[in-house]
Amino acid sequence: MFGAVVVGVGTAGWVRIRDMLAPLPGSPAEKITVKGFISRRSLNTQQGVSQISLEEAVSRDDIHVAFICTENELHEDNIRTFLQAGKHVCVEYPMTMNYKAAVELWDSAREKGVILHEEHIELLTEDFKELKKEVEGKTLQEGTLHFTGGALKPGFGFPAFTGIARLTWLTELFGELSVIAATMEEDSANNYSKMTAKLLTSDNKPLTWIEERGPGLPRAKNINFQFDSGTLTQIPPVPRGAVGLFMQDLVIFSAKLAGQVSPEELQREKIRVLHCLKLAERIQEVCQR
Repeated sequence: MFGAVVVGVGTAGWVRIRDMLAPLPGSPAEKITVKGFISRRSLNTQQGVSQISLEEAVSRDDIHVAFICTENELHEDNIRTFLQAGKHVCVEYPMTMNYKAAVELWDSAREKGVILHEEHIELLTEDFKELKKEVEGKTLQEGTLHFTGGALKPGFGFPAFTGIARLTWLTELFGELSVIAATMEEDSANNYSKMTAKLLTSDNKPLTWIEERGPGLPRAKNINFQFDSGTLTQIPPVPRGAVGLFMQDLVIFSAKLAGQVSPEELQREKIRVLHCLKLAERIQEVCQR
Protein backbone atom coordinates (compact mmCIF):
# COMPACT_ATOMS: atom_id res chain seq x y z
CA MET A 1 0.00 0.00 0.00
CA PHE A 2 1.08 3.58 -0.70
CA GLY A 3 0.28 6.14 2.01
CA ALA A 4 -0.58 9.57 0.58
CA VAL A 5 -0.85 13.19 1.65
CA VAL A 6 -2.85 15.88 -0.16
CA VAL A 7 -1.29 19.36 -0.26
CA GLY A 8 -4.02 22.00 -0.62
CA VAL A 9 -7.71 21.27 -0.04
CA GLY A 10 -9.53 23.44 -2.55
CA THR A 11 -11.86 21.75 -5.05
CA ALA A 12 -9.18 19.47 -6.55
CA GLY A 13 -7.70 18.50 -3.19
CA TRP A 14 -11.15 17.67 -1.82
CA VAL A 15 -11.86 15.43 -4.83
CA ARG A 16 -8.46 13.72 -4.43
CA ILE A 17 -9.31 12.82 -0.83
CA ARG A 18 -12.78 11.60 -1.83
CA ASP A 19 -11.41 9.39 -4.62
CA MET A 20 -8.74 7.82 -2.41
CA LEU A 21 -11.36 7.04 0.25
CA ALA A 22 -13.53 5.25 -2.35
CA PRO A 23 -11.22 4.13 -5.20
CA LEU A 24 -12.41 2.44 -8.39
CA PRO A 25 -12.93 -1.24 -7.45
CA GLY A 26 -10.41 -3.63 -8.98
CA SER A 27 -8.09 -0.78 -10.08
CA PRO A 28 -4.51 0.02 -8.98
CA ALA A 29 -6.00 3.03 -7.12
CA GLU A 30 -7.02 0.61 -4.35
CA LYS A 31 -3.34 0.50 -3.40
CA ILE A 32 -3.30 4.18 -2.29
CA THR A 33 -4.58 5.21 1.12
CA VAL A 34 -4.84 8.82 2.28
CA LYS A 35 -3.00 9.54 5.55
CA GLY A 36 -3.56 13.27 5.91
CA PHE A 37 -3.75 16.67 4.24
CA ILE A 38 -1.67 19.86 4.42
CA SER A 39 -3.14 23.36 4.35
CA ARG A 40 -1.92 26.88 5.18
CA ARG A 41 -5.22 27.30 7.03
CA SER A 42 -5.96 25.54 10.29
CA LEU A 43 -8.85 23.21 9.42
CA ASN A 44 -11.02 20.53 10.97
CA THR A 45 -10.89 17.02 9.56
CA GLN A 46 -11.87 16.77 5.89
CA GLN A 47 -14.01 13.72 5.03
CA GLY A 48 -12.61 12.12 8.19
CA VAL A 49 -8.98 12.85 7.22
CA SER A 50 -6.78 14.86 9.61
CA GLN A 51 -4.53 17.85 8.91
CA ILE A 52 -0.79 17.28 9.33
CA SER A 53 2.25 19.53 8.93
CA LEU A 54 4.59 19.55 5.94
CA GLU A 55 7.44 18.49 8.23
CA GLU A 56 5.48 15.48 9.43
CA ALA A 57 4.49 14.48 5.89
CA VAL A 58 8.05 14.44 4.53
CA SER A 59 9.45 12.58 7.55
CA ARG A 60 6.82 9.86 7.98
CA ASP A 61 7.77 6.42 6.66
CA ASP A 62 4.12 5.50 6.01
CA ILE A 63 3.68 8.44 3.58
CA HIS A 64 5.06 7.58 0.15
CA VAL A 65 3.04 9.86 -2.15
CA ALA A 66 2.12 13.56 -2.31
CA PHE A 67 -0.75 15.06 -4.33
CA ILE A 68 0.00 18.74 -5.02
CA CYS A 69 -3.26 20.72 -5.40
CA THR A 70 -2.13 24.28 -4.62
CA GLU A 71 -1.98 27.47 -6.70
CA ASN A 72 0.24 27.02 -9.76
CA GLU A 73 3.03 29.26 -8.47
CA LEU A 74 3.53 27.00 -5.42
CA HIS A 75 3.79 23.74 -7.40
CA GLU A 76 7.55 23.82 -8.02
CA ASP A 77 8.63 24.27 -4.38
CA ASN A 78 6.19 21.64 -3.14
CA ILE A 79 7.28 19.10 -5.77
CA ARG A 80 10.94 19.70 -4.94
CA THR A 81 10.34 19.27 -1.20
CA PHE A 82 8.64 15.88 -1.62
CA LEU A 83 11.02 14.58 -4.30
CA GLN A 84 14.00 15.38 -2.06
CA ALA A 85 12.31 13.36 0.67
CA GLY A 86 12.04 10.41 -1.74
CA LYS A 87 8.26 10.64 -2.17
CA HIS A 88 6.32 10.06 -5.40
CA VAL A 89 4.46 13.15 -6.63
CA CYS A 90 1.22 13.74 -8.55
CA VAL A 91 0.79 17.43 -9.40
CA GLU A 92 -1.98 19.43 -11.08
CA TYR A 93 -0.90 21.09 -14.34
CA PRO A 94 1.20 23.11 -14.92
CA MET A 95 4.00 21.36 -13.07
CA THR A 96 6.10 24.54 -13.02
CA MET A 97 6.02 28.06 -14.40
CA ASN A 98 9.19 27.54 -16.44
CA TYR A 99 10.76 24.81 -18.57
CA LYS A 100 14.18 24.63 -16.88
CA ALA A 101 12.68 23.94 -13.45
CA ALA A 102 10.55 21.13 -14.90
CA VAL A 103 13.62 19.46 -16.42
CA GLU A 104 15.41 19.70 -13.06
CA LEU A 105 12.44 18.12 -11.26
CA TRP A 106 12.25 15.22 -13.75
CA ASP A 107 16.01 14.67 -13.22
CA SER A 108 15.53 14.75 -9.45
CA ALA A 109 12.70 12.19 -9.65
CA ARG A 110 14.86 9.89 -11.76
CA GLU A 111 17.79 10.17 -9.32
CA LYS A 112 15.51 9.37 -6.38
CA GLY A 113 13.83 6.50 -8.25
CA VAL A 114 10.34 7.93 -7.77
CA ILE A 115 7.41 8.78 -10.05
CA LEU A 116 6.65 12.39 -11.03
CA HIS A 117 3.23 12.63 -12.66
CA GLU A 118 1.57 15.76 -14.06
CA GLU A 119 -2.24 15.46 -14.13
CA HIS A 120 -3.91 16.14 -17.49
CA ILE A 121 -7.58 15.35 -17.01
CA GLU A 122 -8.42 17.34 -20.17
CA LEU A 123 -7.06 14.43 -22.22
CA LEU A 124 -9.41 12.04 -20.39
CA THR A 125 -12.66 13.88 -21.20
CA GLU A 126 -15.12 12.15 -23.51
CA ASP A 127 -15.32 15.23 -25.76
CA PHE A 128 -11.54 15.23 -26.31
CA LYS A 129 -11.50 11.49 -27.04
CA GLU A 130 -14.27 12.02 -29.60
CA LEU A 131 -12.50 15.04 -31.11
CA LYS A 132 -9.31 13.03 -31.47
CA LYS A 133 -11.22 10.36 -33.40
CA GLU A 134 -12.70 13.05 -35.67
CA VAL A 135 -9.26 14.55 -36.42
CA GLU A 136 -7.42 11.25 -36.92
CA GLY A 137 -6.26 10.60 -40.46
CA LYS A 138 -7.18 14.11 -41.67
CA THR A 139 -4.67 16.63 -43.04
CA LEU A 140 -4.87 19.99 -41.28
CA GLN A 141 -4.74 23.15 -43.41
CA GLU A 142 -5.21 25.64 -40.58
CA GLY A 143 -7.03 25.87 -37.28
CA THR A 144 -8.12 27.92 -34.27
CA LEU A 145 -8.85 26.99 -30.66
CA HIS A 146 -10.44 29.87 -28.73
CA PHE A 147 -10.99 29.34 -25.01
CA THR A 148 -13.09 31.67 -22.88
CA GLY A 149 -13.53 31.59 -19.12
CA GLY A 150 -13.88 33.62 -15.95
CA ALA A 151 -11.09 35.68 -14.43
CA LEU A 152 -8.47 33.74 -12.45
CA LYS A 153 -7.46 34.44 -8.86
CA PRO A 154 -3.87 35.65 -8.18
CA GLY A 155 -1.16 32.98 -7.98
CA PHE A 156 -2.04 31.08 -11.15
CA GLY A 157 0.50 32.70 -13.47
CA PHE A 158 0.67 33.70 -17.12
CA PRO A 159 -2.18 32.50 -19.43
CA ALA A 160 0.13 30.26 -21.50
CA PHE A 161 0.72 28.24 -18.31
CA THR A 162 -2.75 28.45 -16.75
CA GLY A 163 -4.20 27.38 -20.10
CA ILE A 164 -1.68 24.65 -20.80
CA ALA A 165 -4.58 22.16 -21.02
CA ARG A 166 -5.55 23.73 -24.36
CA LEU A 167 -1.95 23.68 -25.57
CA THR A 168 -1.82 20.01 -24.61
CA TRP A 169 -4.97 19.40 -26.69
CA LEU A 170 -3.36 20.99 -29.76
CA THR A 171 -0.13 19.03 -29.27
CA GLU A 172 -2.00 15.74 -28.87
CA LEU A 173 -4.12 16.44 -31.95
CA PHE A 174 -1.48 17.87 -34.30
CA GLY A 175 1.96 16.89 -32.99
CA GLU A 176 4.99 19.02 -32.24
CA LEU A 177 4.40 22.79 -32.51
CA SER A 178 6.48 25.95 -32.70
CA VAL A 179 5.68 29.55 -31.76
CA ILE A 180 5.84 32.20 -34.49
CA ALA A 181 4.05 35.12 -32.79
CA ALA A 182 2.13 35.98 -29.63
CA THR A 183 0.30 38.98 -28.19
CA MET A 184 -1.30 39.84 -24.87
CA GLU A 185 -4.15 42.29 -24.27
CA GLU A 186 -4.89 43.23 -20.67
CA ASP A 187 -7.41 45.44 -18.91
CA SER A 188 -6.47 44.95 -15.26
CA ALA A 189 -9.14 47.40 -14.04
CA ASN A 190 -11.80 45.05 -15.42
CA ASN A 191 -9.88 41.82 -14.72
CA TYR A 192 -9.86 41.02 -18.45
CA SER A 193 -7.09 39.39 -20.50
CA LYS A 194 -6.71 37.95 -23.98
CA MET A 195 -3.63 36.04 -25.12
CA THR A 196 -3.28 35.10 -28.79
CA ALA A 197 -0.54 32.69 -29.88
CA LYS A 198 0.30 31.89 -33.49
CA LEU A 199 1.70 28.36 -33.81
CA LEU A 200 2.99 26.16 -36.61
CA THR A 201 2.77 22.39 -36.96
CA SER A 202 5.85 20.42 -38.04
CA ASP A 203 4.58 20.56 -41.64
CA ASN A 204 4.08 24.36 -41.47
CA LYS A 205 0.31 24.49 -41.02
CA PRO A 206 -0.86 27.51 -38.96
CA LEU A 207 -2.71 27.13 -35.66
CA THR A 208 -4.07 30.00 -33.54
CA TRP A 209 -4.59 29.54 -29.81
CA ILE A 210 -6.59 32.19 -27.93
CA GLU A 211 -7.04 32.28 -24.13
CA GLU A 212 -9.62 34.93 -23.21
CA ARG A 213 -10.68 35.49 -19.60
CA GLY A 214 -12.87 38.01 -17.84
CA PRO A 215 -15.84 38.32 -15.47
CA GLY A 216 -18.99 36.86 -16.99
CA LEU A 217 -17.26 35.10 -19.91
CA PRO A 218 -18.75 31.61 -20.38
CA ARG A 219 -16.40 28.66 -19.94
CA ALA A 220 -16.19 27.36 -23.51
CA LYS A 221 -13.84 26.01 -26.18
CA ASN A 222 -14.58 27.20 -29.71
CA ILE A 223 -12.81 25.41 -32.56
CA ASN A 224 -12.38 25.91 -36.27
CA PHE A 225 -10.16 23.25 -37.83
CA GLN A 226 -9.93 23.26 -41.62
CA PHE A 227 -8.84 19.98 -43.21
CA ASP A 228 -8.31 18.99 -46.82
CA SER A 229 -11.59 17.04 -46.50
CA GLY A 230 -13.75 19.67 -44.77
CA THR A 231 -14.10 21.89 -41.70
CA LEU A 232 -14.75 21.01 -38.07
CA THR A 233 -16.37 23.85 -36.10
CA GLN A 234 -17.85 22.02 -33.12
CA ILE A 235 -16.51 19.64 -30.53
CA PRO A 236 -18.68 16.52 -30.96
CA PRO A 237 -21.29 16.34 -28.16
CA VAL A 238 -20.91 13.18 -26.09
CA PRO A 239 -22.29 12.00 -22.73
CA ARG A 240 -20.03 12.18 -19.69
CA GLY A 241 -18.00 9.08 -18.88
CA ALA A 242 -19.04 6.72 -16.09
CA VAL A 243 -15.75 7.25 -14.19
CA GLY A 244 -14.83 10.75 -12.95
CA LEU A 245 -11.83 12.49 -14.51
CA PHE A 246 -9.77 12.71 -11.31
CA MET A 247 -10.51 9.06 -10.61
CA GLN A 248 -9.28 8.14 -14.11
CA ASP A 249 -6.11 10.13 -13.41
CA LEU A 250 -5.70 8.45 -10.01
CA VAL A 251 -5.86 5.04 -11.73
CA ILE A 252 -3.18 6.11 -14.26
CA PHE A 253 -0.90 7.46 -11.50
CA SER A 254 -1.45 4.33 -9.38
CA ALA A 255 -0.57 2.14 -12.38
CA LYS A 256 2.72 4.02 -12.69
CA LEU A 257 3.44 3.42 -8.99
CA ALA A 258 2.72 -0.28 -9.51
CA GLY A 259 5.12 -0.47 -12.47
CA GLN A 260 2.28 -1.21 -14.89
CA VAL A 261 3.11 1.58 -17.38
CA SER A 262 5.84 0.90 -19.93
CA PRO A 263 9.06 3.00 -19.97
CA GLU A 264 8.19 3.98 -23.56
CA GLU A 265 4.81 5.39 -22.51
CA LEU A 266 6.38 7.23 -19.56
CA GLN A 267 8.98 8.76 -21.88
CA ARG A 268 6.37 9.77 -24.48
CA GLU A 269 4.36 11.53 -21.78
CA LYS A 270 7.43 13.29 -20.37
CA ILE A 271 8.38 14.56 -23.85
CA ARG A 272 4.85 15.95 -24.36
CA VAL A 273 4.75 17.64 -20.94
CA LEU A 274 8.14 19.28 -21.42
CA HIS A 275 7.31 20.31 -25.00
CA CYS A 276 4.14 22.09 -23.81
CA LEU A 277 5.98 23.83 -20.96
CA LYS A 278 8.66 25.00 -23.40
CA LEU A 279 5.97 26.34 -25.76
CA ALA A 280 4.20 28.11 -22.88
CA GLU A 281 7.46 29.73 -21.79
CA ARG A 282 8.21 30.83 -25.36
CA ILE A 283 4.72 32.35 -25.73
CA GLN A 284 5.21 34.27 -22.48
CA GLU A 285 8.61 35.56 -23.65
CA VAL A 286 7.22 36.79 -26.98
CA CYS A 287 4.21 38.46 -25.30
CA GLN A 288 6.40 40.27 -22.78
CA ARG A 289 8.93 41.66 -25.25
